[in-house]
Amino acid sequence: MTDLATFPDGFRALIVGASGGVGEALTTQLVDHPRCAQVHAASRSAKAVSGAQALSLDFDDPQSVEAAVEAAAEAGPLHLVIVASGVLVDGEGRGPEKSWRQIDAGYMTEVFKVNTIGPALVARSALDKLARGQKDAPQKAVFAALSARVGSISDNRLGGWHSYRASKAALNQILKTCAIELARKRPHAVCMGLHPGTVDTALSSPFQGNVPDGKLFTPDYSAARLLDVVDQVTADQSGCVFDWAGKIIDP
Repeated sequence: MTDLATFPDGFRALIVGASGGVGEALTTQLVDHPRCAQVHAASRSAKAVSGAQALSLDFDDPQSVEAAVEAAAEAGPLHLVIVASGVLVDGEGRGPEKSWRQIDAGYMTEVFKVNTIGPALVARSALDKLARGQKDAPQKAVFAALSARVGSISDNRLGGWHSYRASKAALNQILKTCAIELARKRPHAVCMGLHPGTVDTALSSPFQGNVPDGKLFTPDYSAARLLDVVDQVTADQSGCVFDWAGKIIDP
């Protein structure tokens, strides 16, 4: 189990997208952590996770995002917020483009709504709810959203996946911009992106054929590695995107 020693005893957490594979694993591990006092699990279905407080949140309804964050912070400031939601294949079965000829406005809109706009809405409400601590006793607080290595512009050597790549690149820019603003108000807080690796979930299921041996992770393994990363990250690294192994991904 990750120590999470850089967070204060009795810290409070909010996981958005807690009904997904990685989100549920993060929620369960935080519920079981002896130093975590309260975990809120937010999702469109308000799926119950044993030991967590279930909240309803829908990116189609910005007011529901604000209400969920308000409810999570009712007992006090939040120390860890992770947005674990994401989409690769939409509800109509449309998936990543293989060439520019397949670019579809409907698919692109859905991907940006879930992967970019949704986390931005959570940040809009949650960043002001992060713990600040006292001047002589600052408290660590982290806002993180699941990004992806394919969101790196400098790392793009294959083309394709236009909407998904662009949605994650845009998310990374939002996280960087928020990190700059956050540093002025909460210098000990972190705003960051997290790349969970290729995880054996419904999101990646159609695209696992070319995953190298040993690189398809279980949700539990990925969640544990991501919690290691948020435990180790420092305020001077705010705005960066880290992979599951703690390495910074170039923009």
